[in-house]
Amino acid sequence: MTWTEAILAADRTAFLAVNGAHSAAADGWMTWLSDMRLWFPVYVLFLVLIKLRWGWRGLWLSLPVVALMIFCSDTGSVVFFKDVFHRLRPCHAPDLVGLVHIVDNHCGGQYGFISSHASNHFALAAFMAGMLQRRPWWVLPVLLLWAGLIAYSRVYLGVHYPGDVIVGALYGSLVGGLAYWLFRWIHQRTIEK
Repeated sequence: MTWTEAILAADRTAFLAVNGAHSAAADGWMTWLSDMRLWFPVYVLFLVLIKLRWGWRGLWLSLPVVALMIFCSDTGSVVFFKDVFHRLRPCHAPDLVGLVHIVDNHCGGQYGFISSHASNHFALAAFMAGMLQRRPWWVLPVLLLWAGLIAYSRVYLGVHYPGDVIVGALYGSLVGGLAYWLFRWIHQRTIEK
């Protein structure tokens, strides 16, 4: 067995462990966690926090940066990964037929590597950690827990392997970090004028 086969086998085993540990109550909670509409108030809170930390100028400067960040994390997760690797979601994988617990008959698109949910939310978490300059001290752990729970829900619901969300989290964190760097660069240039 090659190292790539070993990684994929471990990913499959971890997926079956997470997805197989299901209950009716957890199905509801995980569906709820995975629904991006639930998080709209949190997104608005992020904008309020940016305004409080950076003022109106910072808020207005952050909006195009956030839009670019989400475009890069969301579209990049498809163009650079899903469209390249063509890794079937577990709920579409022929070797897992009958083994995957699918909630509400929802499976998503054909390919799952990487998770756009994980990419987008870890990008937001990394960006907000920078924007809040890790103050208070617990902001980074809370943001990572928030994004991590959303990523975990995707595995639980049978639409992603753990590797899909781990790589999605890494990619999203990179995009979010670069977006924060871009915001700081733009902010410094506008302050000097």
